[in-house]
Amino acid sequence: GFKHENHRPTLIIVDSHIGYGAPDVQDTAKAHGEPLGEAEVRKAKRTYGWPEDAQFLIPDGVIDHFAAGVGARGRALRSAWEELFDRYRAAHRELADRLERMQRRELPDSWALDVPAFEPNETGVATRTAHNAALNAAARNLPWLVGGAADLTNSTGSTLTFDGAGTFSTDDRGGRYIHFGIREHAMGAIVNGLSLSKLRPYGATYLIFSDYAREPIRLSSLMELPAIWVFTHDSIGLGQDGPTHQPVEQLASLRAVPGLVTIRPCDANETVQAWRVIMELRHSPVALILTRQAVPVLDRRRYASAAGLERGAYILADPEDGEPELILIGTGSEVALCVDAYERLTAEGEKVRVVSMPSFELFDRQSAAYREAVLPPAIKARVSVEQASTLGWERFVGIDGAMIGMHTFGASAPLKDLERRFGFTPEAIITACRQQLATHGRVAVR
Repeated sequence: GFKHENHRPTLIIVDSHIGYGAPDVQDTAKAHGEPLGEAEVRKAKRTYGWPEDAQFLIPDGVIDHFAAGVGARGRALRSAWEELFDRYRAAHRELADRLERMQRRELPDSWALDVPAFEPNETGVATRTAHNAALNAAARNLPWLVGGAADLTNSTGSTLTFDGAGTFSTDDRGGRYIHFGIREHAMGAIVNGLSLSKLRPYGATYLIFSDYAREPIRLSSLMELPAIWVFTHDSIGLGQDGPTHQPVEQLASLRAVPGLVTIRPCDANETVQAWRVIMELRHSPVALILTRQAVPVLDRRRYASAAGLERGAYILADPEDGEPELILIGTGSEVALCVDAYERLTAEGEKVRVVSMPSFELFDRQSAAYREAVLPPAIKARVSVEQASTLGWERFVGIDGAMIGMHTFGASAPLKDLERRFGFTPEAIITACRQQLATHGRVAVR
């Protein structure tokens, strides 16, 4: 029998009748495509010899029967488990504490001890690289942080490299890195299953391939699981692989998933801060959107602290004197372009505010007072810059604001050529800013 079959799968076929006992719909699609209706329910009750007029009837003795069976067995099993765990706690206090923290989704005090900080760097660091540093720093001090990639280990920067991490296999069940293989949907289902056990799992692939994991991503939101989805190669910035691999609509579609937090950090330090935020989430899945290419590490002595990421959007730079007359909003790799445009416009005497907006969802969770302080309603001149579909940006720039984004699929070329072709240059941003100032005037907040 199948119980003794250890070397191949077993297929069990159960022949059944859909809608069994409902005489007019049995064995038809109507049995599951629509409610039976009162008349058909009465007929089904008649088939089973059930009182036709009773509603939600629980016959005498049923509750006692379940209490004596399932209830008694459950109490005995729970008591045995609690006794076993008490003995375990007495013998292994530290491990028991870890297990209880994991079950409560609590973090140990030391989890962020080794999280890095990055010095300003014009040459830059890819956010996928900064992610790997932050991931390993967290995992080193958080034993239940596990995960892997869909056959893109090195490309997504998601491998666990510290001593003792190990690779999960038939020979090493304690390994914490998982080679999921080229199957994003299965990876997503496994990540959700691990999350249900209270482990903290992550799954990594390219952003373009997030579509293959769409249903598991949706279910993680529906079930309020704090699954971590890591999506790299987030824009035309990946270069010559061309439009088949350059995501355009994926970011907007992920933002459309209720309950899913998307974070697209602008540099290495925002990426580290993203991991701080991610680890504190207990009921929200998160999609961490990362670059393949290096992006400048901003000088946080001149610009605002990356800690602002936790609020979804924050004022990165403001006029040196006076109030802003225009707001320039960017995410991810495009924030550096916004900063470049800001510096040039400031040198020309324009009063510009730069807002880094790594997460729509985290920004939406802030108070109205904070949101209006970052994006004052009186300032109508606004420009958003993101190498993705502009869908959704109307909320932040208004129907008359300028949205610099992708309106077609990408192309195969080096990044600099693609930026010129699709309008992602400081010059193009400055032109849009001047047009906005001309359209909306120079009304500053007082």
